[in-house]
This record gives sequence, structure tokens and C-alpha cells, in this order.
Amino acid sequence: MKYAKYFKLFVIILLVLDLAGCEAFVRKFTRKKKKEGPAEELVLVPEEYKDTRTAEAKYREHFTYWKAWQDELVESLLMNKSLKKRVDCAQQALRHLSELKPLLVSKKQQELGVYLARMADLRDMISDDTYGTNNHYYRLKAENIRRSVLQHFSYPGVGKSVK
Repeated sequence: MKYAKYFKLFVIILLVLDLAGCEAFVRKFTRKKKKEGPAEELVLVPEEYKDTRTAEAKYREHFTYWKAWQDELVESLLMNKSLKKRVDCAQQALRHLSELKPLLVSKKQQELGVYLARMADLRDMISDDTYGTNNHYYRLKAENIRRSVLQHFSYPGVGKSVK
């Protein structure tokens, strides 16, 4: 029993010395100093990139986008998709069709203006028809506009009229 007290005391002393004297233990719980490097100030300078595409490339791009949106409009009218989808398709088709106008000579611009007005009227009619009761009529009108624009403004037909 007498030895048990000494043994416990010996073990406690060893633990205290081990914990206090262990360099790894002290290093683990001491606060590290912050590394102070050169504080570099971040400067963002806006750069403007010039559009280097030719008028032909721009025309082809916007014509392709218009055709895709017009096809999507016809499909959304056929499938009775949501009003938001129908209006968005009509708006995007109108936007890309209007992007073609400044790329054409004035005579072709006037011809395209007729189709732009028809497309704007179609978009307004679609947005006013909340429940889509006249989708069949709108689809026929959209297909008619698509057919006419493809006939009169596809690139092989207006290649010489592009500025």
C-alpha cells in the first residue's frame, strides 16, 4: 500500500513533466505569427475589345439565332407551353431580327422593317393572350413570317446587300 502511493505520485509527476516539457505539445498550442508579405493592391482595369467580325459574319450569326428562336416560338405555340416561354421566344426572335437591320443597305432595311412590325405585332398579341386560346392562329402567323424571312433574307439571297 505504501508503494502504491509512491507509484501514483511517480506516475503523476511523469505525466506533468511529459506534458509540460514536450516541445511538440507546446508548439502545437502556441499561436503562429502571421506571414506578412508585400501587400499588393488589386487594380482592375476594364478593357474594351473591338468587334473584329465582318458584317457578313454578324449577319449570318444573327440570322441563325433568329431562325432558332423562331423555330422555338413555333414549337412553343404548337405545344401550348407557358406564356412566359412564348413571349420570351417571340422577344428573342424579334431582337435578333432587328439586329439584322443595321447590317443591310437602306432598301433591304425598309423591306425588313415590314417583317419587324409583323413580328412585334405577333409578340404583342401573344403577350396579351394569357391563356393561349389563339395559339393555333399565332403559330400560323409565326410560320408565315418565318417562311417569308427565309425566302427574302437568307444570306445567299442578300449577300450583296450586306454592308
